[in-house]
Amino acid sequence: MGAAANLELPFSEPDSESVICLEPESGGARAIEDENFPFEALSVIAEMESWRKEINRPTTHIHKWWAQRLGTVFRAMTLGAFAPTGTDIFDLFYKPVRISYGTVFDPFMGSGTTLAEVTKVGARAIGRDINPVAHLLVKCALSIHDRKAIFSTFKAIERDVAEQLKAYYRTTLADGSSADVLYYFWVKVADCPSCESTVDLFSSAIFARHAYSKKFPQAQAVCPHCGGINEVHIESKEACCHSCCNTFDPSSGPAKGANATCPKCGHTFAIAKTVRAKGTPPEHRMYAKLVLTAGGEKIYLKATEEDFALYESAQRVLATRVNPYPIVAIKPGYNTNQVLGYSYNYWHEMFNARQLLCLSILADRIRVITDPLLRELFTCLFSGALEFNNMFASYKGEGTGAVRHMFSHHILKPERVPLEANLWGTSKSSGSFSTMFEGRIRRALDYADRPFELRRTKDGKGSEKVFDLSESIGSNVAENYTAFENGKQIYLSCGDSGATDLADKCVDAVLTDPPFFDNVHYSQLADFFHVWQRHILGEAETRIKDTTRSDFEVQNADQGDFTARLAAVWKEAHRVLKDDGLLAFTYHHSRSEGWRSVLQALMDAGFGITAAHPIKAEMSVAKPKQQAKEPIDIDIILVCRKRSRLVTHHWNGDLWAAVVPVANSQARRLQEMARKLSRNDVRVIVMAQLLRQLSHAVSTQDALLALDAATGDVDDLIEEIHKSQPHFHKQQGE
Repeated sequence: MGAAANLELPFSEPDSESVICLEPESGGARAIEDENFPFEALSVIAEMESWRKEINRPTTHIHKWWAQRLGTVFRAMTLGAFAPTGTDIFDLFYKPVRISYGTVFDPFMGSGTTLAEVTKVGARAIGRDINPVAHLLVKCALSIHDRKAIFSTFKAIERDVAEQLKAYYRTTLADGSSADVLYYFWVKVADCPSCESTVDLFSSAIFARHAYSKKFPQAQAVCPHCGGINEVHIESKEACCHSCCNTFDPSSGPAKGANATCPKCGHTFAIAKTVRAKGTPPEHRMYAKLVLTAGGEKIYLKATEEDFALYESAQRVLATRVNPYPIVAIKPGYNTNQVLGYSYNYWHEMFNARQLLCLSILADRIRVITDPLLRELFTCLFSGALEFNNMFASYKGEGTGAVRHMFSHHILKPERVPLEANLWGTSKSSGSFSTMFEGRIRRALDYADRPFELRRTKDGKGSEKVFDLSESIGSNVAENYTAFENGKQIYLSCGDSGATDLADKCVDAVLTDPPFFDNVHYSQLADFFHVWQRHILGEAETRIKDTTRSDFEVQNADQGDFTARLAAVWKEAHRVLKDDGLLAFTYHHSRSEGWRSVLQALMDAGFGITAAHPIKAEMSVAKPKQQAKEPIDIDIILVCRKRSRLVTHHWNGDLWAAVVPVANSQARRLQEMARKLSRNDVRVIVMAQLLRQLSHAVSTQDALLALDAATGDVDDLIEEIHKSQPHFHKQQGE
């Protein structure tokens, strides 16, 4: 649920002439450990960022990564980790702050959110991730780039291959004029097991609708009799085809759920089972296209013989190319078994022949870029375009970005009505190489040159950008720790964060966002990108293997393995952290096992929790969140110190007296900002405060026994806090 429109937030005017310097101090509490840390006000700002993260923090959104955290949160965490206790962090948030002598380590750097925020305040940053895709993304995002060289390289690529690619997305209109094809529409087909007729796996004849269909109810439907394209009302149950005059129901189709019914013989069959029986990936049929006329008009049309011939010519040309694409088998796994079940056995099978041809041409051109950093940057852009140019992408419709990328559900979901986009693209394209250059690379460069923060306007009705608070983003990245010790600002590495080359007690703070104990395995999904990055950049360094999977990944659905691997990283963090330094990380989970694992891993590594603050989490419009019954909208910031610096405690019936008041207070503070909390939101708050107290127990065993015994009390407190919420009117994002 979004924050209310007119909130009474503190308001601070930036003072660019007075730079505030924070330095690491020996001992003493930090502002992030204060009970009055302004998480509720910061959550409002984080919410504003979350609606368009790719615009509000573009530097770390030049490529897909999963669970990308909010820069607002990590800026506040960075300031709070270095500012002394009693500092007004919300006021400091809008001041030009520099932490010139501080060093921060992120062992799960992901898309680089922590590192970008750290460098914006002038601190030194060390980032490590076990996944090569993440490593490439962050290196491209945080390196110093020659803007002129980037734009001249893009122009050179455009000059060399754009027309060649666009030629495969052109069609002739009825008046004889030529038009660009923005998108080709395809449908999966299956042979009826009974009569062997080819069945289109449409669940509805409507294949295109407006994103705001209540306001714009016109939709496009394909006639099941002749394939003609018809404009229909989105709620219509009967339509007459303009081409063949037959009537049909636009809302229905042969496919319903997991089954399909053959229109010819009436036999109903299981789709997945029928596809698997063939042993090859499902076949597709092209049936429509959206063209862009010379006058700028968009028109939906039926696919013609010319379109089929053009596609067949692409197939023939592809067959003549040498090593045109990576041929890498998809390995079994929780997040890949679904596509393996549809007989997609290789990553390249997720693309059609024309996509493979055009990707091959573009990849070959990028490979010959001589400057290594530019070659990596354009490979990163190419890799990002893969997400929108495959046969798992689909059509979102008019009124929004037209292409729904393949990871919108965070899984590899075979798409029954895939969309083939124009790879190079036009000015009206979505998800194309050229438009993503403008929308991702150019925007990221602009932000890196002059970062900004978001702030609620004085009238409380909108947001505004606040500039001139931060240093520009960009550094000569160190490739080893020795180079970092010799003065470089950023050191990035790829590998197991449970074993680094960092010196003992060399960092002032460890700020991060660890993977969840769950079933979304980033490496299984990231292989989709990795095989192409390896195809262009070669098989050395971080791309020796054809997969990003590793035995040392923390992310794991097995509780024991997750705990052990997370503990190994926290132990390494304990080693490299100064004795008076802080470990602070964001986390949430809906299951008790996830919290038990975190507590055990922290205590086994020698850490205890000194503070826990709820804060706005991730993306407000994420599909998995929208589909959850009790969605989690908040993370918890867990602030930790070495247990050797803490006083341990025997809990003798006084545990809940320490937990309940703080949990109640934090929930109330969020509710007073008009933020409705789900039961799982409340669970995050309660569990964090429980872990905070238990982490001061004399031993890990004592803490875990107390945690296991607390289940009933936890559920009772969650229900009490949830039921005590005031009534809320619906807000944006609810």
